[in-house]
Amino acid sequence: MFITRFAPSPTGPLHLGHAFSAMLAHDRARAAGGTFLLRIDDLDQSRCRPEWEAQIFDDLAWLGLNWPQPVMRQSDRLSRYHEALKVLWDQGFLYQCSCTRADIRAAASAPQEGAPLFGPDGVIYPGTCRPASPPTGPMPGDAVLRLDMAHACAMLTSPLVYKDQDDIVTPQHLPRTVGDVVLARRDMGASYHLSVVLDDADQGVTHVIRGQDLTEATQIHVILQRLLDLPTPFYYHHRLIRDETGKRLAKRDDARAIATYRNAGATPRDIRNMVGL
Repeated sequence: MFITRFAPSPTGPLHLGHAFSAMLAHDRARAAGGTFLLRIDDLDQSRCRPEWEAQIFDDLAWLGLNWPQPVMRQSDRLSRYHEALKVLWDQGFLYQCSCTRADIRAAASAPQEGAPLFGPDGVIYPGTCRPASPPTGPMPGDAVLRLDMAHACAMLTSPLVYKDQDDIVTPQHLPRTVGDVVLARRDMGASYHLSVVLDDADQGVTHVIRGQDLTEATQIHVILQRLLDLPTPFYYHHRLIRDETGKRLAKRDDARAIATYRNAGATPRDIRNMVGL
């Protein structure tokens, strides 16, 4: 069985990097006689727009991709994320955090801390709100909740192994190199890390095909899979599509948007050639 997915956020136009990732996943699923899923990552309702979601469907169909209906939307799954957060809270793996980004930068840059360290989510959280022992009582609602990485790793008795060049991660290093990542965000219900892990498991995804920029995040996802007793899929992190200066593309690069090329008369074959497929 081969099930993979492409999970864009409807916050702007898809660009050549998205086209490469989606077509690569679709090609591999088709070659394996498997299934390609489209999933909409729309947790951040303040930035998501229905017109961008419609454009995603239109661009991917124009590229020749197809997928089963209905399409999963993360905004429909808040109760599922809350359920998983409660499991982690009851097990003592979460704590509430009231720090702002400015607070984190200031604490991480304090003289006694040295130069701030950076992990998959930026500046590694210095542990300002981390309690000495797991919090008790009901899980707070609509709050920022962080994973106590040291406590979580102490519960893991073996290395994290996942298939991307047979990567092996020693959990005991993660409190220092990753830190206490956010799993619940105020007004969003869940963070990317938690939602993507639960979505992949619930959809039976066997192969995750995504960009190299998410390589470091994968160790977080494998830890969550272990804590929540979920299967770990095969991970493949592909090369990134970059501009002529070597910078990876972002949604603000409208000049690289699929729609821009379509309007200029490009064909799906032209797009494949541009991204090396």
